[in-house]
Amino acid sequence: MKARIPALASLAAVAALLCVLPFTLSDYNVSLVAQVGIFFVAVLGLNILTGYTGQISIGHGAFMAIGGYTTAVMSRDHNTNLVVTMVMAFAICFVVGLLLGLPALRLSGAYLALATFALAVSVPLLPLQWSKFLGGRDGVQTAKTVSNVWLYGAAWAVSAILFVLAWLILRGRVGRAFRAVRDSEIAAVASGIELPVYKTLAFGISAAYAGVAGSLFVLATNGFAAPDEFGIVLSLKILIGAAAAGLGTLWGVLVGAAFIALLPTVSSSVPVIGSSHGQDVVFGAAVILVMLLLPGGFAGLLTQLRRLKRA
Repeated sequence: MKARIPALASLAAVAALLCVLPFTLSDYNVSLVAQVGIFFVAVLGLNILTGYTGQISIGHGAFMAIGGYTTAVMSRDHNTNLVVTMVMAFAICFVVGLLLGLPALRLSGAYLALATFALAVSVPLLPLQWSKFLGGRDGVQTAKTVSNVWLYGAAWAVSAILFVLAWLILRGRVGRAFRAVRDSEIAAVASGIELPVYKTLAFGISAAYAGVAGSLFVLATNGFAAPDEFGIVLSLKILIGAAAAGLGTLWGVLVGAAFIALLPTVSSSVPVIGSSHGQDVVFGAAVILVMLLLPGGFAGLLTQLRRLKRA
């Protein structure tokens, strides 16, 4: 119990800070911190899949697209409450994740990564094929737009709920099975773990988290869902965020989310002589630097600091 006190104190401090921030920041900065909350959910979901079961995915932008379009279409056509659409996005993406997780059982490593990459490329193109229903390139506009303060509250309330849910899942029998699958599939099967069940379940949970993140992501873009918003770059950002956070642990997710949400804004203000794409140059350089200095992510850094303290 004593070992958990610092962790609980840190969580309480972060929660208190997040409660105070909307009253101290400008409206623009409130929107930036809300985006951190949105990416927090997406990175958390990918960490469950990749960090805890070892299944590499570069396709989480596709699940975010499904969640985002669920919110946009249900709001436009049925005037559904926006919070309800998030629950719907969670459920729909959970089922889609389970279905896509079944063929993924035969794949691993680079082959699974390529399969999910194809998913990230193909799903955002579906609105172009079903343009009458999904708006084509013009996208879909929700019936209502929300303020940045509302988005902030929704993003971090959802983040807190899904963080607790992930913690409960991962500390129990399911979490132990996930880690066993990650460490050695052969040993996991020998221990009586149903490999297809847990690998598919991890895909479903991870996709559900991405769906909720996509729902919030659409609200952050003034309620507008369009194919260009969910391109392959979004999937890569989430993967970068998970790597920066540190795979296989929950304690670095906030840093990973902040890294990918805030770095584009910070890098755009850094002048790069001789380049018309200064933001991209700075962003890429920062990613490389973090990967070199923190190969285990922020969570790995915390582990090293604890070891030094004990020594």
